Amino acid sequence: MQTRQLGKSDLHITRVGYGAWAIGGSGWQFAWGSQDDSESIGAIHRALDLGVNWIDTAAVYGLGHSEEIVARALKQHSGAKPYIFTKAALRWDNQGQVQKVLKAESIRKEIEDSLRRLQVDVIDLYQIHWPPDPDSPELEEGWSAMAELKKEGKVRWIGVSNFNVQQLRRAAKIAPITSLQPPYSLIHREIEEDILPYCLREGIGVIVYSPMASGMLTGAMTRERVSKLPKDDWRSSHPDFQEPQLSRNLALVEKLTEISNRHGRSPGEIAIAWTLRHPAVTAAIVGARNARQVNGVMRAGELRLSDKEVNEIEDTYSESAA
Repeated sequence: MQTRQLGKSDLHITRVGYGAWAIGGSGWQFAWGSQDDSESIGAIHRALDLGVNWIDTAAVYGLGHSEEIVARALKQHSGAKPYIFTKAALRWDNQGQVQKVLKAESIRKEIEDSLRRLQVDVIDLYQIHWPPDPDSPELEEGWSAMAELKKEGKVRWIGVSNFNVQQLRRAAKIAPITSLQPPYSLIHREIEEDILPYCLREGIGVIVYSPMASGMLTGAMTRERVSKLPKDDWRSSHPDFQEPQLSRNLALVEKLTEISNRHGRSPGEIAIAWTLRHPAVTAAIVGARNARQVNGVMRAGELRLSDKEVNEIEDTYSESAA
């Protein structure tokens, strides 16, 4: 698989990486429903066998469970070890309720817990998962703590997730930002206006998440399937999976399916390739819950859409919005 340099780091990552959110399993605030751990491990192994060279997880995914599954999968895999990316600053209490905490002491506790769960000595990219509430001084405290962890060698590079331009500027005054992890898909394009241009100018790598809009753009999501999403799947109550957005999104899927048939690919791969066409985007995080799903999406980094196909997608987007 082709690789690209992530920001100004020495990490050269494949255009698609394995996303480990859904494999956290059920029983927490932002779960995707129940998940078979053996299938999660099989999905990770298949992604690595296809050439994917990085895995993105977070402490909060499954309240630590995702990191543990990643460690188990890597221990059982004989191939080259991938880069490990994880995230901090979302903490949970004894009842499983999640809140943002960017205090330095808290981040130091989190890095030790993540290193233990992942069974590694150093994390390749450590990220602040969500910024604090507006104007909170915790942003500076949290980012300063991240910079110290890098100096101490506990992490190789540091990045952020879900930051806006103002927050990126505040962090950059303290220490360089290796990367930003924002949501980006045909459905959610808010970062195109100012965030992506800023990152391109400043040399900040961008690894987008939810390029298939949390499964909506895979081609497997139908009205019937949406209606049967379990209550412990966070998508069951999200506006993207309810009217009027649902009809608009399914219209986009029809166009993606039409284009995917020309390439002998899946609609999800077309959706991912659409995000990767942007010059500011280094790579995309792609989740899969089993090896079969991996086979259907992880080669998207090799796919190039023609200008005509991009225009077709844009026309459909505009028509569905109207």
